[in-house]
Amino acid sequence: MRPDAALGSTCGPNPVRFRRWPTETRYDEGVATQQDLPLPIPVSSGTIYVNARCLIRAEGELRVVVVAGLPVHHYAVEDAVAVAYAMVFLADGGHATQVEVARAFACSDRNVRRLLERYSVGGMTGLATRSGWRAGRSRLPSRRRHVIERLKAEAVSNREIARRLGVTEKAIRKQVGPTESTAQQQVLPLGDPPSDRDAPTPAATSAPATPPPPPPPSEPAVVAAPPPGAPLAAPASSLDVDPTNRVVDRLLAAFGLLDDAPPVFANATAVPGAGVLCALPVLVASGIFRSAATLYGEIGPAFYGLRTTLVTLLFMALWRIKRPEALKEHDPQSLGRVLGLDRAPEVKTVRGKLTRLASYGKATALGAELARLRVAQRGQLMGFLYVDGHVRVYHGQRTIPKTHVARMRLALPATTDYWVNDQSGDPLFVVTAVANAGMTKMLPALLPQVRQLIGDRRVTIVFDRGGWSPKLFQQLLAANFDLLTYRKGKSRRISAGRFVPRSATLDGHPVKYLLHDQTVRFLKGTLRLRQVTRLTDDGHQTQVITSRRDLDDFEVAYRMFERWRQENFFKYLREEFLLDALTDYQVEPDDPTRTVPNPARRVLDEELRAARLEVATLEQTYGAAAVDNPEGRRPTMRGFKIAHGKLGQRLRAARDRVVELVARRRLVPARVAIRDVTAAAVVKLATERKHLTNLIKMLAFQAESDLVAFTRQHYARSDDEGRTLLHELFQAAADIEVTPTELRVTLQPLSSPHRTLAVQALCDTLTETATVFPGSRLTLRFAIRPRPQIGLAFPGPRPLRPAPPPPP
Repeated sequence: MRPDAALGSTCGPNPVRFRRWPTETRYDEGVATQQDLPLPIPVSSGTIYVNARCLIRAEGELRVVVVAGLPVHHYAVEDAVAVAYAMVFLADGGHATQVEVARAFACSDRNVRRLLERYSVGGMTGLATRSGWRAGRSRLPSRRRHVIERLKAEAVSNREIARRLGVTEKAIRKQVGPTESTAQQQVLPLGDPPSDRDAPTPAATSAPATPPPPPPPSEPAVVAAPPPGAPLAAPASSLDVDPTNRVVDRLLAAFGLLDDAPPVFANATAVPGAGVLCALPVLVASGIFRSAATLYGEIGPAFYGLRTTLVTLLFMALWRIKRPEALKEHDPQSLGRVLGLDRAPEVKTVRGKLTRLASYGKATALGAELARLRVAQRGQLMGFLYVDGHVRVYHGQRTIPKTHVARMRLALPATTDYWVNDQSGDPLFVVTAVANAGMTKMLPALLPQVRQLIGDRRVTIVFDRGGWSPKLFQQLLAANFDLLTYRKGKSRRISAGRFVPRSATLDGHPVKYLLHDQTVRFLKGTLRLRQVTRLTDDGHQTQVITSRRDLDDFEVAYRMFERWRQENFFKYLREEFLLDALTDYQVEPDDPTRTVPNPARRVLDEELRAARLEVATLEQTYGAAAVDNPEGRRPTMRGFKIAHGKLGQRLRAARDRVVELVARRRLVPARVAIRDVTAAAVVKLATERKHLTNLIKMLAFQAESDLVAFTRQHYARSDDEGRTLLHELFQAAADIEVTPTELRVTLQPLSSPHRTLAVQALCDTLTETATVFPGSRLTLRFAIRPRPQIGLAFPGPRPLRPAPPPPP
């Protein structure tokens, strides 16, 4: 047998061809020659098997590619070009398949195919990774370029364009400005299509065209800002003919030529959920659309612009679609018919719009403007402002500050929002506390905002025991505010005979209390306040502290106990609007210098508590031994101490331990910066998107309150069932009829005749407002179909039968 055949037989089905030996070599020497061949290197633990013929050996930072037992290529791990060539060599040479090479080099087979293509085009140079932008790829999307060109044609600055698009100003400066042809195309007027008689003659065609004269400089294209009471700008018209197919508007939005799709309605019958349009007049009156347009302007070219996004979010809240993800459970075409679109936005679009609005960081300014408008409309209800904190429990994986959750009686990771409600319980504005700050720290921060909204008038701030602090009371009085709160701590009990029965009618409700009125002093007599104590039937006494001396005692007690309206407001928003839900899981950096309780001091407190407990136990044992001391045997105290020497030593040692721990704790600060406590990043939950959703839910609640006030004269149980009536109204179906100037909404009858009559009166009131649907020229008109009269048809009296003839 030939030696090369023997070697080839060990190399698998595709043996490597070796050079023949010289002819003078004898075959009997072949065995000796084979004995001199080097033995194969033992396989190390770092070997990577590509297939049965190929493997890769690791030698430190070097790799050796072995094919059929022979090293064919080596490379360093840091050399990306050599690694790529090794993959190309194995795949292109047929030694391994692309899948096997990808598995060995821990990459995808697509990456191997890319390397083969780059090697076939550019060789080894093509395997190198080029720095910078990939050749042939546009650095800016086409629709963004159209937006930049349009804004540059309108003489908008680079900084404003960058703010609107969410990029840096440098990125805008790098782009080429609008060309001359584009600028001319922007100012070309849209004329009627040319007719046959307008066709140019051959002579006119051959003659050079004369450019039209430029417009006179006396007509500058400057639009003045509308006054606060003026209506919104003229709405844009749609180029779509079919309201159920908005393909033209969507195409314009894709090219960056449309900022918001105008609403286009179609005649329809029994549109589900169209009853929510009844809330549109009060939503428009709240000023949300005008305030948002002033603060945010345009949120970029899109089919679902700022106005459409706000209308969608508000209608979702009133429909009780509590999360954007819940849109999957509703028909988008049916919801779109109510919005004046072909379909409602999907979940991803709604979440993206919230993210875009949050990027502006103007939620606080929007809330302040809405509160200012609310105060201007309902200034008579701002005499008493209720302030309370609402704790939103967090169940995620982030490490955020903890606080006490009263309804769970636990300390859990949470975020605290402080709401300010007016006298009727409707929300005015909301502020997120920093690191769950208490009422005593948040009230001084809220007072400037309240003063900015209310003006110079004196307002009474009502809060619970969480804000009890006589020093804080002095700050409130110094800032021209009155206070009304519960008394905290122990107080002297008043004799039951000193209480006086008091009764009155406030806000249409009869009030009966057993009250006692007196003056109390705090801060060593420097602070004098009024205390009104109420005696309940079970003998419990509730003390109310106030600085209002001009009110009767029953009104003081009534306004304090009406604070439960705010608690009911929190419960209603949790259950109906899902107030505690998170809108995203994003976090943002927190203040690393924020102080927290010192963990070292907490350890010392625990040790001190245990040491004092030991002292108390030893003192009890020592005292019991003194009581049981037999005076006949040990008549003196010296003898008693000698008999109980070990117990006395333990007691003295325990007391010394307490003194030592107190001295050590005095040297340890009570609070330290949070960066000195934890090595992890100091973060907090992102607040901007949550603040935006809170404003949407607040507006929805205010709209329900205004509608309930409209129905109070026509619905006897409006105070108890007014909001339930509105729930049915918002979900009711309605017929939509479109005229050139009106949008007529005819509701289907409700569940009962008296509710139908109440909604009929409400429709008449809403029609008188002459509200225009936002973004259109259509005036809303509301009506409701009367319930069909279902009765029983009673037949007439039966004829009497003739009397039977008498018997013969």
